[in-house]
Amino acid sequence: MTSIPHVATAMREVLDEVAKTVARACGVIQRERVMHGAHLVQTLVFGWLANPDATLDDLVAMAKVLGITISKAALCKRFTDALVTCMERVLQHAMGTLVAADPVAIPLLARFSEVLLQDSTTISLPASLAQRFRGCGGRNGAGQAALKAQVRLEMRTGMLEGPLVQDGRASDRAVAFRRRPGPGSLSLRDLSYFQLDELALDTREKRFWINRLKPNTAIFCDGVRVDLLTMLRQEASDAHTTLDIAVQIGVAQRIACRLLVVRVPEQTAAQRLRRLHREMRKKGRTASAEQEAWCGWTVFVTNMPTDMVTLTEALVLMRLRWQIELLFKLWKSHGKVDESRGQRDARVLTEIYAKFIGMIMQHWLLLTGCWQKPDRSLPKVAKKVREFAKLLAQAMHHPRTLRKVVRLLMEEISKVEGQTPRTKEPNAYQLLLNPNLLEWAVS
Repeated sequence: MTSIPHVATAMREVLDEVAKTVARACGVIQRERVMHGAHLVQTLVFGWLANPDATLDDLVAMAKVLGITISKAALCKRFTDALVTCMERVLQHAMGTLVAADPVAIPLLARFSEVLLQDSTTISLPASLAQRFRGCGGRNGAGQAALKAQVRLEMRTGMLEGPLVQDGRASDRAVAFRRRPGPGSLSLRDLSYFQLDELALDTREKRFWINRLKPNTAIFCDGVRVDLLTMLRQEASDAHTTLDIAVQIGVAQRIACRLLVVRVPEQTAAQRLRRLHREMRKKGRTASAEQEAWCGWTVFVTNMPTDMVTLTEALVLMRLRWQIELLFKLWKSHGKVDESRGQRDARVLTEIYAKFIGMIMQHWLLLTGCWQKPDRSLPKVAKKVREFAKLLAQAMHHPRTLRKVVRLLMEEISKVEGQTPRTKEPNAYQLLLNPNLLEWAVS
């Protein structure tokens, strides 16, 4: 459970106490007569939180809000490898502080102890950082350096884990979260996380999952291996074909699960086909007939029993994975974590880490102010947080004042309008509250 005192204390612990200790250990500031490490960390975090496009002049102005006078030249000199290490460690402490709201009142989500979304987002970096963060390559040296951030979001309480940072070219499964979800939790992951051994372990430990089916995965029905595409083609005469059957997947694992299949409308299939051809052209390849055929179907597997969720409810839950994409969009479009005015490596990395810390602080405030509203609009609320960034910075060294500022921010957030209900394409919260609004056109 989060509250105004709790989130204010968490912010002060990370941005004041931890920042001061870490900055001193990293040797960021040699003489702390006027400015100590926490001042610098707060200047950068709140400076870029208030204005993601902040210039050195803007950052100097934020320092003045904190009572620190520093010139642009002096601030510029602070962007060193030591500061990068400092910001990275402060980020790690922020990630280790788990803040959660009371569970949102949505019956479908309440069937699980947790509903976890996991995905990653990639940030391109200057080629000079290739030795530190290897990218996937590309023409003319583009993509030599990139950073991938792994994030896990719990949809009932809004608890955020991550961003865990890794090489841009690393596999999504190369980094694991230390906390293991308990029995009764539900995991929703992208296809890049699909791993039969992991699904088998989750099933044994009574954790639920729902995933898109990875191509060429062995499927057994009544002990006999079947060719799914052939079976679906036999059902092609029905424009609204759906399947919900018991199967086993994996030659060695033989994981018992449900196979959920929905035939999509021709318009959706055509959109997928165009996207497939576009992606294949980029790779200099041609799509196979089998790949083209799969564009007409949406296929999932889950270990949730039929008496726990219906086919429609399972499809609604699977659509939730896009909510983490919306979180990344919020971080990139509004927080601009993937952009920097800097040219030097230390400046670029410092800015990325500072913005990530700012996004975590922003998320904690969102949890406190609006998470229990199913129709919450995170972009609208994030705008309010940015407007309060200077006040939050100013109050950081005064616990009582900080709580007052956070309380005032919560009052402003409570006035923010939620999402507008849609008839044609219902919002995620509408589908969660009424799964029957879902059309079979699952894209």
